Amino acid sequence: MSSKIRRMDQPSFFQEPPKIVNVASVPQRSPFRYPGGKTWLIPRIRRWLLSRDLRPVEVVEPFAGGGIVSLTVAFEALAEYVTMVEMDEQLAAVWRTILEEPDGAERLAERIVSFDLSLEAVREVLDSEPTTVHERAFRTVLKNRVNRGGILAPGASLIKAGENGKGLRSRWYPETLRKRILDIAKIRERITFICGDGVEIMREEADRSDVAWFIDPPYTVAAKRLYNCWEMDHAALFEVAGELAGDFLMTYDNDERVRSLAERHGFDAREVAMKNTHHAQMTELLIGRDLTWVED
Repeated sequence: MSSKIRRMDQPSFFQEPPKIVNVASVPQRSPFRYPGGKTWLIPRIRRWLLSRDLRPVEVVEPFAGGGIVSLTVAFEALAEYVTMVEMDEQLAAVWRTILEEPDGAERLAERIVSFDLSLEAVREVLDSEPTTVHERAFRTVLKNRVNRGGILAPGASLIKAGENGKGLRSRWYPETLRKRILDIAKIRERITFICGDGVEIMREEADRSDVAWFIDPPYTVAAKRLYNCWEMDHAALFEVAGELAGDFLMTYDNDERVRSLAERHGFDAREVAMKNTHHAQMTELLIGRDLTWVED
């Protein structure tokens, strides 16, 4: 069976990685405002990957979503390559446009900066049915930016008052989005994107000891409200994680059912503090084989 992700015989892009820094200084690299995004976790992602005797050849993110972890690994050369896997066709259209189409990033960036944002223009785009990947990508970015909380799932409503009373414009930063998209395109040779089932990719590549897996699945509680592709067999995911030859780091909601699954498989689980989109202090779980590298 041929691998869907890159192998060791390709040229290296290793650089000296940056020192671990406070989350407040994490560069914002993703074009998405993604519910459940992991910007707050980036300092620990760095610590996890740098705590190893050998850095992984590849980091695979089976539930890529907004992609902040994959993008950080690629930009900071924390591994030679990154593979992003996402089954949501809306998100996939954006990643395919930026990473796979020869001029896709440039066209998407230009469409964003030239768009005259108004309620009428937004509704016209969101009510349309895209006929190309490029059209779907623009529609997805727009929808993500004008919906409350960046939610793409059915039933999400548009921003009303927004930040400082700016309404729809409160999260629409055309020049910022343009820069992020073009910056990603500059390093796309380090990134592979797969539109598919992340658990199946884990099964197919389970024997790869040179891969580190960052696993951030739809959570057990709020997933249906937040995501299009939210259904998940959590017990099966833990089974597959236990079969991986490479190291993995999993994140989950702090739920007793999740703790029970981790204990059943002999995994280490630690609570970590984070803030949600409403700046409320919460805890999530980090799960792995050995989390002694985690700071208290």
